[in-house]
Amino acid sequence: MNNKTSACQASNESVNLDGREGLGTFHFVKMHGCGNDYVFFDCFETEIAEPESLARRLTDRHKGVGGDGIVMILPSEVGDAKMRMFNTDGSESGMCGNAIRCVGKYLYESGRAAKSHLEVETLSGIKKLELVVFDGMVNAVRVDMGHAFLKPEEIPVDLVGESIIGRSVNVEGQKYEITCVNMGNPHAVIFHDDIDHFDLPVVGPMMEYAKIFPKRVNFEVAHIVSRNNIRMRVWERGSGETMACGTGACAVAVAAVLMGYCDKDTDIQVQLKGGVLTVKYTDEAVYMTGSCEKVFEGTIVI
Repeated sequence: MNNKTSACQASNESVNLDGREGLGTFHFVKMHGCGNDYVFFDCFETEIAEPESLARRLTDRHKGVGGDGIVMILPSEVGDAKMRMFNTDGSESGMCGNAIRCVGKYLYESGRAAKSHLEVETLSGIKKLELVVFDGMVNAVRVDMGHAFLKPEEIPVDLVGESIIGRSVNVEGQKYEITCVNMGNPHAVIFHDDIDHFDLPVVGPMMEYAKIFPKRVNFEVAHIVSRNNIRMRVWERGSGETMACGTGACAVAVAAVLMGYCDKDTDIQVQLKGGVLTVKYTDEAVYMTGSCEKVFEGTIVI
């Protein structure tokens, strides 16, 4: 990756995506963390004017670049960079654990911030990254994801109590025992013995749009393989089922500790469709470690 190449290099002005204010050529980098793939734009010089529209167009896997969303990497006054992430439906997400590892990889390898410890601003606050570098390439990143928020108003979820842990709820006539965690995004987790045959394409959207979640929710179904070893599937609000979700893996690990299935202050292996993430839940923060890979780069004309 070349630090002289800007994703918005064609113009010094923001580009209006419907063509009313002109045409632009944009450079992008396709990267993924555990199969959770995004189209990344270096916007240190110029910010994209309508990222919601761009996300809907580019993430189409048949008519676009394809991905679970787009990510804009911008300058920050409080960190090394700022990350803004948009889902396939154009909605903006507060945080993405897999995408932020890729942001760290890009910042280091492009020369934007060539150091092993980075701070990236997100809508969910500043996240601290520790990069694992070998021969000038970033192979993995450990992210300080901050505190796990458990109070109903912090999720948010319209249920009473100090926290929602193994709470029985009725969604579309079916009962589920949910544990709710906010890891920068709202999550509802259930545990199930057979996640491979769980009807996530049906239950996922039902849970995402359930009335008890005023801002919608990410939904995870998880299976305890052994102590501190979990398998999971995830339905992400605005994107559907994805290969992986970093904040979701953290939420599942936290929920497993709260339910007594896993241990606090211990590395928990979370197996997702796209790979494995290591999560540690402590009193200070939740830490997530995983890989990040570049797939390809190119240019698009808008």
